[in-house]
This record gives sequence, structure tokens and C-alpha cells, in this order.
Amino acid sequence: MRRALLAGLVVGSLLAAGGGWVGFRGWQARAHLLNAAGLARELSTQIVAGDTGRAQRTLAALQEQSGAARKTTAGPAWWLAGNSPYAGDDVLAVRRIAAAVDDLAREAFPPLVQTDVAALVPKDGRLDLPALRSVAQRLTAADVAVRENGAELRVVPTDGLLPEVRDALTGLRTEVDKLAGLLSGVSKGAELLPTLFGADGKRTYLLVSQNLAELRATGGMFGAYAVVRAQNGRLDLVDQGTAVKLRRFTPPVLPLTAETRGLYTDLPGIYPADVNLTPHFPTAAKLYREMVRRRTGIAADGILAVDPVALSYLLRATGPVAVPGYPTLTAQTAVRNLLSDSYLTLDLDDQDAFYAASAAAVFDSVLRKGVNPREVLSVFDRSVRERRILFWSARPEEQRKFVDNRIGGVLPEKETAPTVGVFLNDGSGAKLGYYLRPSATLTVGNCLADGRRELRLRFDLRSSAPRSGLTKAVLGLGKAGDPYTARTLVTVYSPAGGAVVGARLDGVEAPLGSGTDRGRQVAIANVEVPPGATRTLEMELLTGRNTAGTPELWHTPTVTPWTTQVIPAPSCNQ
Repeated sequence: MRRALLAGLVVGSLLAAGGGWVGFRGWQARAHLLNAAGLARELSTQIVAGDTGRAQRTLAALQEQSGAARKTTAGPAWWLAGNSPYAGDDVLAVRRIAAAVDDLAREAFPPLVQTDVAALVPKDGRLDLPALRSVAQRLTAADVAVRENGAELRVVPTDGLLPEVRDALTGLRTEVDKLAGLLSGVSKGAELLPTLFGADGKRTYLLVSQNLAELRATGGMFGAYAVVRAQNGRLDLVDQGTAVKLRRFTPPVLPLTAETRGLYTDLPGIYPADVNLTPHFPTAAKLYREMVRRRTGIAADGILAVDPVALSYLLRATGPVAVPGYPTLTAQTAVRNLLSDSYLTLDLDDQDAFYAASAAAVFDSVLRKGVNPREVLSVFDRSVRERRILFWSARPEEQRKFVDNRIGGVLPEKETAPTVGVFLNDGSGAKLGYYLRPSATLTVGNCLADGRRELRLRFDLRSSAPRSGLTKAVLGLGKAGDPYTARTLVTVYSPAGGAVVGARLDGVEAPLGSGTDRGRQVAIANVEVPPGATRTLEMELLTGRNTAGTPELWHTPTVTPWTTQVIPAPSCNQ
């Protein structure tokens, strides 16, 4: 968030560095803004490194330069130029650019320099609630400053401006709008954290492990969970359990929507391991919470889902973590220990127990061990971006604040830039997900007369599984026939208001299951990959009407990161 906020100033300043400035004072303002851009780069490095002393001094110099740019574009002479019939609009726009950069330097950046990131990470098992509330107040102040600047920039007309000035203005608008959206989510999260950590009373959460060896749309099968209690900022791990012991539920534990049943039948409501066949994490979390409540009586206030790769990231910050009765986990070995070795040496009950104990031990280490807060926050940031950490709150007023953030695991129902989802569900009844290596390319195509845009999706799935030597625990039910062939149900979600037109598997037209989900058309293809082979699924899609911007690709996180590429094209009005 800090990098993005500082980047806004850098981009705004550099855009303003082009030609087209009006008169000598305009060139003075340009020089001050160029200096501000250089100082912003230094400030970004210092803040990320935690060098608060130097950052304070750099911020003061930056404010001096931004203030000089603002002063240079003020006064009677500039006012007269702004009301002239020739360059007046350009002069006023330059004035607004300088004022916006100065406002960011004085109102949005200081809270970031002053924020102690250590307040965002528990120490000795407890979060410092007063310090966290102070952080939340600072972030809210920065959020207000960015939003006010965005509103003022939006009312500046762009018609008739010199190209360089128009580009500087529109570029700064774009960056400030991005910052506003980002800061809004971050400030709301900081505001919520004291409540989530039990400032207003005891909270109970389920820490759920997603087993990537058996893929589900949100990541992996919900295999084990730990019960976490939060009160007055303190977190304690008090119990653990497994999905196997929750057993099946008939009829479904909660009513399912017609759309969900049409795509996934009643399975998400019957089997704990199938709640996340749907990529909509709130649906999976509600079902799992109810299953645990019925079997144990624990009514969780929320669910936090993580996968072994996220745990391996955390281990880089904590160092090796001992798991009593099981192998010690390290950043280099955790994924292999949990998703491969355990199936060679442990029975089913021990595998689930190892999962639950591992997640509990790693998080307990984060909570109580002296770790670098910047490293921990960097790990959480990466894990959330890769959708390896997901959270749902059982309290609607809180949950509404998570739905627009990646941690909420919700595809946007309304979008300005098209979003395509590619989600994987195991169809083998096996644990072959450990060996799958996916990649995807999304290419923007032609513009259509009705305001839609063509998209082309290419999805490749390779299996690195051996041809022999795996145990029955890995091979499972072998629903593809050959137990070493990974059968994967590839579920593709069109952009909101869009459509899936057709599909080819290895160049041959492929049969598709289909349905709809929250304003998106959904297509499901069966892709079976033998050991050492690669299968290619190609799909034609349409966006909704009148969407713009570079498309975004959402996908199921897997053991190894996907190789993805989005190939854009000029906007339709160009």
C-alpha cells in the first residue's frame, strides 16, 4: 500500500514533466515537481526499509518542493493567465496538478511515515490494541486526503487542453483513484482489526487448512482446522479437528441456491471436503461453519483459510517450526512434507492431524516468536495477492467490508475491467494435485457492435506425476481409469455480464457443462492428463457491454505458481 501511494506521486510528477507548460513560472513548477518525483522515490525506499529518521527528513524536503510548485502556480499573474482566452484552461489544470501533489505530500504521506508497522503484528501472542487504533486513525486521515483530491481532480475539464497537460491530469486522476480504492480497503481493515481481535468481547475463529494435493476451486480440499480464540487482542489456539470426523450431512447442511446446485449439485452442502467446489469463498465458509457447529457446538465468528504454500512463506519469517510428533517444518520442506511425504508415511487420520498441527504450530510461532513485522506483513501481502489466505466473517456488517478485497474470495459482481476466472476441482478422487503445473494466457480480441469485446483463453495443464511408485493414499479412487492420470474439472467464469462461446481441447471441440453464477456464465470442461503429458484447453469468451481496461485473470492457487499472461489491446474507442 505504501509503495502504491508513493508511486502515485512519482507518476503524477513524471507525467507533469513533459512539454506544454505555460511560461517561465510553468517551467519553474515543472522543475519543482521533477525534484519532488526524485524525493518520492527516495522516500519510498526509506519507508519500505523502515528507516523512519531519514524518511522524515526526505518527506520534509519533498514537501518543500511540492509547496514551491504550488506557490509558483498561485498569485495574481497565474490567475490572470488562467483566465486568458488561449492558455487559460491549461494554466488552471497545471495549478490543480501542483496542488494535488502538494496535498498528497502533506496530508497522505505523513501518516504512512509515522505508522509503526509493528503495531499490525501480534507480539507475545497479543496485539497492541491502542497502537492499532492509532494506526487506523492515521490511515483514515490519508484515505480522506486521497479521496478529496480525487474529487477535485475529476471536476477539472480536459477538453481543449494541450496533450502534455491533459495526459498529466488524466494520469494523476487514474493513480489517485487507484490509491483511493486501495486505502479505503486498508483503512477499513485496520479499523476492524481491534474488533476481530476481541476488543469488544471474545471471538472464536476456525483456521482451516486447504489441501492443495486435492484441488478445489478456492485452492484445496478443507482437510483440517484449528479453533482460535481472540480476546482483548490476545490469540490462543484451543482445539483442532478434521473434516473426516465431521462426516456427511443429509440433507444439505444449509439451503443451496439453484445456481450453485445447477453447477455443483448438492455436494457442497453434504461433504465437508466439497464445500469449496464453488470459488465463492463466503458460500464455502458458511457451509463449513455450519458443519462444525452441528458436530461440535462451536459457532465460529469467522473462518480463515490458508494453504501449505502460505505456511512455507510464513516459515521464511519465523525460521524452522517444530511440530510435536511430526517432522520439523522449514520454508524449503513444508510443502513437500505436507502434500507428498505425508501420503507415503502416514495413515489418513495422521495426515489430517499433521495438517492441523502444522497450521497451528506455524501461526503460534508467528504470534509468539520475535519475528520481523515487515517480513510477516510482506508474507501476508503476497499470500493475499495469490489468494492463499481467505477470510469470511459471520457478522454481515463486518463481512461487507471484505467483499471488495481479495482476501474475501469474491469475484466482483459489477466490474469496469473484465475479470475471467479459471478454477480447478479434482475429479480423480485422488491427491495428484501436487504434480499439476497450470498456465494460462488471456488475449483481448475484437470489439463488437453491441459494446462487448472478444477474449481468447488458453489454458495448459501439465502433469509431472511419476508413472509408478505412488501409494494408494495418493492414487485414491482413480476416477480417470488410469490411477496415475489426473482428472481435473476446469471451471471457467466469464466476465460479469459476459458469456463463454465455445471450447476446444487439444484442438478438438470439447463438450462443456454450463450454468450461471452471480451474473456470470460458467463452463466446465473435463481435462484428463496422463503422467508427463500436457493438455491444452482453449475457450472463446465475451465481456459484458461497455467494459474497459485490461482484463484480470483469477485462478485457483496451486502448489507451484501459475504462469499467466494477459495480452491487452487498444480500447474500442481508439
